[in-house]
Amino acid sequence: MNLKAMFLTTVLGGMATVAHAESHAEMDKTDWPSSVTIGTGSQGGTYFTYGSGFGALISEELDLNAGVEITGGPVQNVTLVEAGEHQLGFVTLGPADEARRGESPLMPGVPHENVRALFPMYQTPLQAAVLASSDVMGFADLKGKRVGVGPAGGTSATYWTRYFEATDESAKISNAGGSDTAGQLKDGLIDAFVYAAGLPTGAYAQLAVENDVRFLSMDDETLAKMKEIAPAMQEFTIPAGTYEDQPEDLQTVSLWNFAIAHKDMPDSLAYEITALAMENPDRMVQSHAAAQETLAENVLKNQVIPFHPGAVKWFEENGYEIPADLK
Repeated sequence: MNLKAMFLTTVLGGMATVAHAESHAEMDKTDWPSSVTIGTGSQGGTYFTYGSGFGALISEELDLNAGVEITGGPVQNVTLVEAGEHQLGFVTLGPADEARRGESPLMPGVPHENVRALFPMYQTPLQAAVLASSDVMGFADLKGKRVGVGPAGGTSATYWTRYFEATDESAKISNAGGSDTAGQLKDGLIDAFVYAAGLPTGAYAQLAVENDVRFLSMDDETLAKMKEIAPAMQEFTIPAGTYEDQPEDLQTVSLWNFAIAHKDMPDSLAYEITALAMENPDRMVQSHAAAQETLAENVLKNQVIPFHPGAVKWFEENGYEIPADLK
């Protein structure tokens, strides 16, 4: 089957940049591929924007052609990396952990044992919006409604579909990319747009600028149900003013995102890619504001995917001990 069909001081900072540039000149690239493909997500989602910026950084700094590919999101990305069809991918830890245990819906019964973590990205909160003219004021009001949950195979579709299967079998679920789903809500083709992406999410931001929108906050019952569905989720607050028409904080849940690679990626390449993400915070945030969480201090937010030896080397050289069971 062709699965592609399915980030001290200014002086010290400058010294670090020079030292890193020198390391590029010295590294042995003989076993590097001529190019790498990064599995991202749909247009209008954070993965695609984040990945486009990071791919450009890789191309510029490592003299390696890095391209992004639109995919269905984490569920597909982890399998594409497992199979060696993509060299890099972005995943949320929930789907990645399930795939590691052989519970991927794309390759059921096949433990994904070739996947290795590189670096922490950011948290993905679950989000929900309706038009302000809607009678939907909270999640209990979504019963029997037409709900767009994002592209099949993504974090959004995976967990929102499970939520509605557990709470409302009468909900009418549809799948499409983030931008397309926002357009469907605007056009009245669906009653609610529920999603999962880093903040701010482009599809929601544009929707709120062009339309009067109501964003939904999770009540205690909904929070509990979501954490029951996916124990890896943790409570999360979307700050007031993240979007237009959002005057108050929103309560929800989130999952951490990590960049992954195949275990056979050369150690030196995994090291350099990890170094780029961890040593260039300003450049990473230029790609997407969610990258403000792309920090080395968040490395142990991952407790489920073993780290690539190249990534382990960078983190341990920089004072972050990786537990033995994650090496």
